[in-house]
Amino acid sequence: MSEHFELLDVYKAIISIVAGLILGFEREMKDKSAGLKTITVICLGSTLFSIISYKLAGDGDPTRIASYIVSGIGFLGAGVIFKEGFTIYGLTTAGVIWIAAAIGMSIGFGEVYIAFTFLIS
Repeated sequence: MSEHFELLDVYKAIISIVAGLILGFEREMKDKSAGLKTITVICLGSTLFSIISYKLAGDGDPTRIASYIVSGIGFLGAGVIFKEGFTIYGLTTAGVIWIAAAIGMSIGFGEVYIAFTFLIS
């Protein structure tokens, strides 16, 4: 286990915050249920869990902890989906929550170029 400070992790956190702000800005402007702060926290939290997963894995599988992010975010995304009559609301917000977590995870694992490829898509 690494007990020393790594500047690269701080860079990952900053990049994750910027990515979350970019994703959340559009949701905030449209006054959706998951806005700027929520999407940024999801992106940053996913980055942190990925960094911890990678550091604590040692010789093991670093994706074990990270795999639980996917199911947890799926649960969180399901909480913003509502049905009212024949209309369903919140599917796009749930998708943005999911992609924010995926981008945060990719930043946490050091795949910044992949993260920004999907961020601008």
